[in-house]
Amino acid sequence: MSTSLPLVFDAPRRGMPPRHLADLDAAGRKEAVQELGLPAFRADQLARQYYGRLVADPQQMTDLPAALREQVGQALFPPLLTPVRDIACDDGTTRKTLWRAGDGTLLESVLMRYTDRATLCISSQAGCGMACPFCATGQGGLQRNLSTGEIVDQVRAAAAAMRDGELPGGPGRLSNVVFMGMGEPLANYKRVVAAVRRITDPAPNGLGLSRRSVTVSTVGLAPAIRRLADEDLGVTLAVSLHTPDDELRDTLVPVNNRWPVSEVLDAARYYADRSGRRVSIEYALIRDVNDQPWRADMLGKKLHKALGPLVHVNVIPLNPTPGSEWDAAPKPVEREFVRRVEAAGVACTVRDTRGREIAAACGQLAAEEA
Repeated sequence: MSTSLPLVFDAPRRGMPPRHLADLDAAGRKEAVQELGLPAFRADQLARQYYGRLVADPQQMTDLPAALREQVGQALFPPLLTPVRDIACDDGTTRKTLWRAGDGTLLESVLMRYTDRATLCISSQAGCGMACPFCATGQGGLQRNLSTGEIVDQVRAAAAAMRDGELPGGPGRLSNVVFMGMGEPLANYKRVVAAVRRITDPAPNGLGLSRRSVTVSTVGLAPAIRRLADEDLGVTLAVSLHTPDDELRDTLVPVNNRWPVSEVLDAARYYADRSGRRVSIEYALIRDVNDQPWRADMLGKKLHKALGPLVHVNVIPLNPTPGSEWDAAPKPVEREFVRRVEAAGVACTVRDTRGREIAAACGQLAAEEA
């Protein structure tokens, strides 16, 4: 298996869209409006429209003089994402959106409404360079990183959809965001961290979601996990482990050739200690591949030793892609796997699976469109 994986956490800005308000922090917004010859208070005004009222089109910003709207729009609100199509299931409470960026790049997000919350799964890259063989996105390769604005605008659009009652159940509020869509978030490190700040900072600096309601997922870029811990963001870390042994993980998650299981768990422990938050371990259960009872025992033992009570395992029934050799483990095997992990003193649950009939696995819809 090739180990030709990225050596850096942030690729060049190749193919990125023009600067957008959501790319900028408070100081950057003030500088940007001053470059336009506008008074500094306009920066706060524009941010309140975008983050507070969820308006992305200056033509709809009624407190902005009409004569300024076109100029502001061109400079700070370039079109980022255009919906190509929406498909829904679960009686309309799960909606997957295929977006097209300005350069034609395709990406996906999934909005899921539950009785007690609304969760958005967002993409941080178009495609993915991690090459995990059971993942549709990984098999398609990496097109490019998404900009901070492109990441944040997925969240703004979903927040507006919830506010406007576009999903069954009437008007509501977006409560949770998970970076579990297309891409490896920590391979687009700086823009993802900036996006997390925009998502969690209160208006006018951001969308005001609780930090505890944001989850950043990674396949295990150990140095970046430690770097993220030092940001003190307070978000949940999810590690896509998928198997506790290096021999299999070298194949399932090729980045393991660089940072093996022990290094990933050491980094996860560092994150847990710095944040005080439990780390989530993601485990896609694949029939006859990683679902053996001895692997459940090994997983529980390693996690209990490395993280103690600061860990929770999410067992994910695999959502197979069309034509794939991979399939989900049978339910009795799944139940026995969970039982054995719990017997080792590690909390373990099976994730609620949604969207199987709408190609909700990462990358499936974009691959179909392409």
